[in-house]
Amino acid sequence: MLLQLEYQKRSWHGLVVGRAGLDLYPQPAGCKTRDATTFSSDVGGSGGNIAIAMNRAGGQIGLISGLSDDPAGQFVRQRLQTEGIDLSLTNITQGDERTSLALAEVRQQDCEVVIYRNNASDLQMTYSPAVEQAIGQSSNLVVTGTSLITANSRKHTLAMMTHANSVGCQVWLDLDYRPWNWPDQQTTRIVYGEAAELADVLIGNEAEFNVLNDCIEAQIAHSKRKHQVMILKRGVNGCSLFTGSARLDTGIYNVSTLKPYGAGDAFLGNLIICHMATQDWQQAIEAASAAAALVVSQEGCAKAMPTPEALQQLQRQTTMQPKANWS
Repeated sequence: MLLQLEYQKRSWHGLVVGRAGLDLYPQPAGCKTRDATTFSSDVGGSGGNIAIAMNRAGGQIGLISGLSDDPAGQFVRQRLQTEGIDLSLTNITQGDERTSLALAEVRQQDCEVVIYRNNASDLQMTYSPAVEQAIGQSSNLVVTGTSLITANSRKHTLAMMTHANSVGCQVWLDLDYRPWNWPDQQTTRIVYGEAAELADVLIGNEAEFNVLNDCIEAQIAHSKRKHQVMILKRGVNGCSLFTGSARLDTGIYNVSTLKPYGAGDAFLGNLIICHMATQDWQQAIEAASAAAALVVSQEGCAKAMPTPEALQQLQRQTTMQPKANWS
């Protein structure tokens, strides 16, 4: 683990590698997409959401991605810049690549999210000399699994992770598994395995870790041998953290949920920044869990990412529910 003092000497708290796109939410809230009379808009995509979560938590954050030079890409670019995300490492594509679009229903049950990623512009990000230099000046490199889905984006992403290992930049890999992105599960396992070997911290849910390895227990054992931190998200049952011989199980903050998505991005962004500030996994996971709870209780993803003040208010007013009884 890097020392907090070393973190403070660097220009960036984090660089996020992944997609940023346009989200449209059917209105009125609660309706199915087919019944919508209008749509509200926001920035979306795992990379964009995590970057905004980290920024609102107090980090200096850059996004390594690609955006199309068209109205959709310009919308996303403008919103990210308004949030304070540095886009100097994000490529603006001039060809027929397109910024991703998601239609996300705002409902707890029977909630459908449809994502359009035809020739996605975010997969055109590159490991350029500027990116190489920036990684050397960053405390963290946060990689989302969707950046690994094509041969070209995978090559550049793995090069970034390899360089980060060589310059003391901590690598976080959010597995972020979307089955429709991949030709088959065996291909995913091979690619994820290569990326996981370059990560200091792995984060995902049980289904994602089962894609990476035969079973959760096998991945835990492997991570222990590598002295790798592994964070298993268990949804309403909290999460478990494994590091060396230590294990930490935590619960959740119960809130009235409006939708089932966005929690993971809020969780990871706040986890990274809080752990940098405190070097305390318990405290960081509690803050991350509060952030996840706040996001699922509101419409939108990026715009719902909380400030530290909002987290503190929730934690003062609501007691974290006991951890699940996991063996």
